[in-house]
Amino acid sequence: MLFQDLLYQGAHRTPDKLALRWVERDRTLTYAQAVTEMERVAGALAALGVRRGDRVGVFAHNGLDYVLAMFGTWRLGAAVTLVNVQYAATLAYFINDSTPRVLIYTGDHFETIDQHRPSMPCVEHYLCLDGEQPGALVWQPLLDSAAPPPPDPTQESDPAHISYTSGTTGLPKGAVLAHEPTNRATSCIAERLRLTNADVTLGPTALSSSYHLVANLLPGLRRGATVNVMSRWEAQRGWQVLEELGVSLFAANPTLLRDVLDVSRQRGRPPARLRAGVSGGGPVPPDLKLAWRDELKLPLVESYGQSELGGFVGLGLPEVVEDDRVLAIGLPLPDKEVRIVDEADREVPIGQVGEIVVRGGFMVGYWQRPEKTAETLRGGWLHTGDMGRMDADGYIYMLGRWAERIVSSGRVIFPRGIEEALYRHPAVRQACVIGRPDPQAGHLPKAIVTLYEGQAATPDELLAHCRTLLPPEQRPALVEIIAEMPMTPTGKIGRAELQAQEQESSS
Repeated sequence: MLFQDLLYQGAHRTPDKLALRWVERDRTLTYAQAVTEMERVAGALAALGVRRGDRVGVFAHNGLDYVLAMFGTWRLGAAVTLVNVQYAATLAYFINDSTPRVLIYTGDHFETIDQHRPSMPCVEHYLCLDGEQPGALVWQPLLDSAAPPPPDPTQESDPAHISYTSGTTGLPKGAVLAHEPTNRATSCIAERLRLTNADVTLGPTALSSSYHLVANLLPGLRRGATVNVMSRWEAQRGWQVLEELGVSLFAANPTLLRDVLDVSRQRGRPPARLRAGVSGGGPVPPDLKLAWRDELKLPLVESYGQSELGGFVGLGLPEVVEDDRVLAIGLPLPDKEVRIVDEADREVPIGQVGEIVVRGGFMVGYWQRPEKTAETLRGGWLHTGDMGRMDADGYIYMLGRWAERIVSSGRVIFPRGIEEALYRHPAVRQACVIGRPDPQAGHLPKAIVTLYEGQAATPDELLAHCRTLLPPEQRPALVEIIAEMPMTPTGKIGRAELQAQEQESSS
């Protein structure tokens, strides 16, 4: 099945059903209208020379035109390269790596486009979504004058999305996701989340991330739901949008899910129709899961995936969990086989820690990086680089990335355990544990935290808190409280930035 088939299928079954809404501008499309607009975009891109196997770049804020640009590209058998607008300084890297024929952008980023234009010779046409600008075609007039597109040439094995990694261990790599395995994965995700055509979903995270694709957009359209996208999130306004639109499933990240919790506390209840939150992009603090369960009486469904997957390794159930498994990621999805292995790729006994590896339904490979592809997909298994364990029933528990481990006096410490302990302190809003260089131990585990507004705590108090929850060999050696945590474009805590700052201050 192809991504564009989701719109055709919806138009056949429920043509007048609301398919897509851009929240900020209250622009909507029914399933039938979405098909018409997709065909117009495909015709416009075909007139610019886009053919099967080409790439189309998008550098824009979330919006309805963004979604249509994606579907119009897929309709021609081409692949999208979606660049987060927060990567403006390195835009040319992504464009020159993926070599799109057309680059679609929003007008507020003209300075970025103009700055990088001389160093992006692969781009034949610039296409501005919202008005005339020098050196660019204009979106709406181009669509209005477009001829019908050629017959759909797309095959299920064709690349659909070049999904870039976060680049935490080097330059970002483009994971090539094909139509069929990604569609199969999102079908499994829709089933796990129990989506129906009565659901209304909201995704405020960046469309440039594969997480939005597989958590909100594709699963919702597969089930004929109404899918909402949002350009900019603000806590109070976001809560009100959830309430006014009757959102039943909220696909976000831990930071935004905490915003919903905080505003719900202020208002004395969660949004009326909300039945579950879904989290991705980083580990969910245990206190956040427990607060959603105990205070909001709602499940917070944690997902665990990577750019390389086009889906998830594991995903929780959209139901309130009363036992300790509330802290697990969840069960593997049926499109993938998951194992925990040692350094020789041998499966470890149940309950033991090892690397999480996956077989079935992952990327074709890294774009133009055959050696990296062979390394990651060795033996037919995708090696995630993440450490975890699995219980006897198959529930996955994450410890963190192998590259994030701290070796202190010969013992290995994974940050997640300390971070989870810190999150159980009522004053701690965010926590990140890194290694502080030490001449005797090699590294010492250092916790960096931010506090809730109006809350107070001292480093000594937080160290004492950890002593009550963690064994001596797994405790932080020191705690630093900062005013604001650095964040990555995908909404994760900027661990690499904190580590670099620590390295510099210790040198």
